[in-house]
Amino acid sequence: MDDNTKEFYKRLKEQLDDDKTWPRPYLFKFIVPGDAHKIAQVEEAFDGCKADIQIKNSSTGKFSSVSVKLIVKNSQEIIDKYLAVSTIEGIVSL
Repeated sequence: MDDNTKEFYKRLKEQLDDDKTWPRPYLFKFIVPGDAHKIAQVEEAFDGCKADIQIKNSSTGKFSSVSVKLIVKNSQEIIDKYLAVSTIEGIVSL
């Protein structure tokens, strides 16, 4: 992980920690190539979390929007999920 990425996650964790209300619902949003395998990889990252996952395909089918709602225990759980999906080729976290 490069220094810019480390700094990004550090700032995100600080912002999330400012809100002391835990556990809390959190909405993850991702754009992935319109490939069933890539979508399955995102779903696997949230397997066992009782997540509500919604998928919308673009009109051309080249990309898919994946929204994941779940209750998180703390800010580190959010960071861990972002790091888990960051290894998926072509994913964009919003």
